[in-house]
Amino acid sequence: MLAALTRVFGVHNLPLAEDVVQEALCRALETWKLQGVPENPSAWLMTVAKRLALDVVRRERTARTFAPEIGRMLESEWTASPTLDESLAPSAIKDSMLRMMFSCCHPKVPAEAQVGLVLSVLSGFGVREIASAFLASEAAIEKRLARAKQALAETRSLFDFQAGEVAARLEAVQRALYLLFNEGYHGAHPELAVRTELCREAIHLAGLLLEHPQARAPSTYALAALMCLHAARLPARVDAGGDLVALADQDRSRFDRALAAEGARLLELAATGDTISELHVEAAIAYEHAIAPSAGETRWDVVVLLYDRLLALRPSPVVALNRAIAIGERDGPERGLAELHAIADRDRLETYPFYFAALAETELRCGRHAAAHAHFRAAIALARSPMERRYFELRAVRTLPVDS
Repeated sequence: MLAALTRVFGVHNLPLAEDVVQEALCRALETWKLQGVPENPSAWLMTVAKRLALDVVRRERTARTFAPEIGRMLESEWTASPTLDESLAPSAIKDSMLRMMFSCCHPKVPAEAQVGLVLSVLSGFGVREIASAFLASEAAIEKRLARAKQALAETRSLFDFQAGEVAARLEAVQRALYLLFNEGYHGAHPELAVRTELCREAIHLAGLLLEHPQARAPSTYALAALMCLHAARLPARVDAGGDLVALADQDRSRFDRALAAEGARLLELAATGDTISELHVEAAIAYEHAIAPSAGETRWDVVVLLYDRLLALRPSPVVALNRAIAIGERDGPERGLAELHAIADRDRLETYPFYFAALAETELRCGRHAAAHAHFRAAIALARSPMERRYFELRAVRTLPVDS
């Protein structure tokens, strides 16, 4: 809805389009409660949004503010059409979404804000969710989004697929979709350990990129492969009660083998280029986990080599953390613990609960229950959601004496 309305109002009037979308959704809540959900909810919402948009631009107050573009809006084919058939056509929706994704990654928008803007505008992320994805404060994200929207408003036009422009913005778009998927797969929602709908939305948007010739790059195939391979494991990531299940304890018979096969197919297509991106390496790691019959039968030597490559491409304490865990699986817990303590910039993980959880799990494998319990308590204190807190609490039970 927001992407379609932005084509009418112009990207510089994004706040106006956001208001119209919000009002349409509020009316849906009121009307559907009394009359029931319509047969075609999308068409209902778009019809209401269209009427609201026309009301807005026709008001005297708005006319004074947006006078130069009133004529263009009202004479456009979208607003003049008596129906919304064309606006609801799959091709029109895909085009609007793609243009909006790339518009958010305009060079005038600061690079660190482009991804957050895509998550906010196109995926409906709140400030808290974006802050979690970036490991940043909510105040910092609010300022970043405000500056990004102001810069976007100054561009005044949606992205046009010109030669050379797609490549310049593609990496930022891919990064936004990556974080969108990650929030669904491993986010900080207060009630849900896994948000399947966000993962599906990210896979859908990645599919849109693959449908456009200029965005159909090897790295885009790698991104789609990574998502499919991770999503194949979703059915086993939570138990019947909705609690997270550790990788070693997951029932691999529940993996979606069809989705894993699709991920493998996309990974093969990603190998057509001359360069290897971070997405290629992450997809290869996900492939190793998806095909392993059990955690113990995982090719940890291959996984470690892949993490070595990823760390060279993107040095970060989180990548180093995952590499240390893999080394612990390959070479034993004592070696893994040494690697965990040797992580460069380890201070950046002081607020990351899964660092302390990794220390706890490794200490437990070494037989040091007291140390493991202390690290689990630290992880519990830093948990980003009740679901994460419960997961750490359940893991911490194993560190208690038998008679406790």
